[in-house]
Amino acid sequence: MKRLVVAIMVALLVLIDVAPAFAQNETLVVAQQQRRRTLFDLLFGDDQPQAPVEQPRQQPRQQPRSQPAPRASLPPPKPQIEKAADATRLAVFGDSLAVDLAKALERFYTEDPNLVVIGQGVGSSGFVRADYFDWDKAIGEQIAADSFDLAVVIMGINDRQDIGSYAALSEPWNAAYQARIADFLGQLRAARKPVIWVGLPPMAKGDYSTAMTQISNIQKLASFSGGAEFLDIYERFLGEDGKYSSYGPDVSGQNALMRKDDGIHFSAAGSDKLAFYLSQTIRTFYRGSGVSVAVGDPLLGTDAAAMLRPPYQGLGQIRLLEVAGAVIPLSRAPQRAGELLTAAGAPAAPAFTLDELVAAPIGRADAFGVGIDPAANRIENASGR
Repeated sequence: MKRLVVAIMVALLVLIDVAPAFAQNETLVVAQQQRRRTLFDLLFGDDQPQAPVEQPRQQPRQQPRSQPAPRASLPPPKPQIEKAADATRLAVFGDSLAVDLAKALERFYTEDPNLVVIGQGVGSSGFVRADYFDWDKAIGEQIAADSFDLAVVIMGINDRQDIGSYAALSEPWNAAYQARIADFLGQLRAARKPVIWVGLPPMAKGDYSTAMTQISNIQKLASFSGGAEFLDIYERFLGEDGKYSSYGPDVSGQNALMRKDDGIHFSAAGSDKLAFYLSQTIRTFYRGSGVSVAVGDPLLGTDAAAMLRPPYQGLGQIRLLEVAGAVIPLSRAPQRAGELLTAAGAPAAPAFTLDELVAAPIGRADAFGVGIDPAANRIENASGR
């Protein structure tokens, strides 16, 4: 019996010594820190009080510090270039198209200290409603104040309205509209202020676009006659199919939205593109430090330089070389300048008037792409022929 008890005690002692080896790490630490109990303690008890076992403190795991996410920010603004005291003053006159164009020109010339852009656009204005805004009076006041050196004009989107009793775009209306533009440009020409007139772009609605094209053609003829340089932008804002398109290549060649949702005005990208095209024409007058009133003559130094030409400065727009070729017969050698109409002793031909330019038949050299169709004005006789 004693042997059995001793065997049981030995087995219990082995279990006590081996069990901690299979416990988890925390249990193993606790078991090792407890006082080992002997066989004597098991047989006769342990009267000594056990000291409380202090549990090991778990060190809190340090969470890895999260790196703050990079914050997006706008690029730093370009430094503002202070304009020179004698900088060229470019004024942009017109309707709401002029408002957007002036902002685009400001962006284009922001780093040019020798040119300052002055926005003079008036929304909803035009040459028809002088009771709303009188452009003839306004331009006279600006000329008297000498507030600008070079003028850019773009307007017409509000001009499809009756002038008095004249229906919009009728023949009497065309004559009245031409007269108002002529008065406007006449003041600028008398003050020797260079003018760049910007034509109208295609519009989204077909009938409205047709009306704007007619108005733009009248402005083109008036520019030729009134001494202004005309910038035709119509084809620059057509789609690949030759029709109106809201999208097109921007100044960097990327396809971008060129027009606003109304199908009339330019978007910011479209205005920037227009400003770029316009800057090429501005170079005719502005060379970085001043304005030249005279326009370069592509015929200067040639045999055709002495030819009498219409009283306009838009020489680059109407292909003067082609005009010169049209008056020289191809069947014989060109005559020298002394044998031309302007030679001494030859009768001087009168300058072309605006009415003559408008009434020129299609195909004649002075029609300049507008003209009239003689067949449309043919009066039939009694026999219907």
